[in-house]
Amino acid sequence: MQTRAQKLSRQEVKTWYRAVLGLFFASGLVVSALLTRLPDLAQGLGLTSGPLGLLLLGMTVGSFCAVSFSGTIVARLGAIRSIAAAYTVTVSGMLLIGVGVQQASLMLTLLGLILQGLGSAISNVASNVQGAANERALGRYVTPIMHGFFSIGTVVGAAAGTLDAHLGLPFWLHMTYLALIVALLVIFSLRLCQDENYGQTTVESKSQQASYRVRDAWRDKQTILIGLFVLGMALAEGSANDWVALALVQDYGADGSLASLGYFTFVLAMTLGRFGGTALLNRFGRVPVLRFTSSLALIGLALFILAPTLPLGFVGLVLWGLGASLGFPTGMSAASDDPAKAAVRVSVVSTIGYAAFLGGPPLLGLLGEHFGVRNGLAAVLLFLLLSLLLTGQLEPKEAKRPLKSQRL
Repeated sequence: MQTRAQKLSRQEVKTWYRAVLGLFFASGLVVSALLTRLPDLAQGLGLTSGPLGLLLLGMTVGSFCAVSFSGTIVARLGAIRSIAAAYTVTVSGMLLIGVGVQQASLMLTLLGLILQGLGSAISNVASNVQGAANERALGRYVTPIMHGFFSIGTVVGAAAGTLDAHLGLPFWLHMTYLALIVALLVIFSLRLCQDENYGQTTVESKSQQASYRVRDAWRDKQTILIGLFVLGMALAEGSANDWVALALVQDYGADGSLASLGYFTFVLAMTLGRFGGTALLNRFGRVPVLRFTSSLALIGLALFILAPTLPLGFVGLVLWGLGASLGFPTGMSAASDDPAKAAVRVSVVSTIGYAAFLGGPPLLGLLGEHFGVRNGLAAVLLFLLLSLLLTGQLEPKEAKRPLKSQRL
């Protein structure tokens, strides 16, 4: 048993940082590996859009159920072992999905989707715990960049899926080779990661973790307020993913290509915001930057809803994407400020965020059915206003100071 506090060299911390980037990149690959080949999955199983949606609900339910107890798993096993176990489940799910479609087996495919959802939810929480611990070791804000690498992973996976579909690569082979790439990337990255309790003795970290459980975090006022902040920002992101393209077609009269361009514009703005906004976080701190970006998201969404012309609508998309870019990753960082409570608090905040991200957009569809898609998005403005009012809850107890001599 380790009894002395662990000390990390600057090179070890930088190597750890790159390893965490690899984990977030792998998570993006997992998401896009399936989504870009959904038509092939539907064709292989003989499903129309309705039954396909119900089938995919298995992955959503698996993710949402897993995230509720993932904090307890990470607290007991540690982030590294949790990530290893979770990706074992995820990769198994990816392989099973491929086999299920190849065999035209609805049950095998459903089981694979559930496994992928379960594994992904746990690995996401554990990766955020690793990322926040590495951020503390670096002494600077980097979690938005980590989430930016998730976005890069989705883009790379989408490109691979598009190419595979163009070449006619069988769905099972597509899922198999990407599952193997994910597995190798995770194995390599985990070899370079460090224990999230660095700087504490084993006895200290275990005793402190044991005294703070999931139910304690749900009773923690600050944790819940951070979660509500993340809720608004996650809803702003999730609603754009689901409804921007349709709003451009139905309410702006755009054609399919312009609608796709609109969604791409939002995603690109999100990605650029996460990479560029990190420097602002380090220079000005969480609260001032989040107040600015939350306001930007409010203005951008309002402009998208009210704009009389398509070009102004695109301006709104850019502001909306830039403004929403830092909310979720910075919320995860704030939930992890206390190392002994990080896993449990991240789990609770993630649960609230996932609820908004997964459950909010479908409910907005009901509003869109009665009032139009753009008008239905007006409900998101209320939650963004709530996030803006809660930015003060993300003030760190101890300011992170950049290590100016350390290049990443």
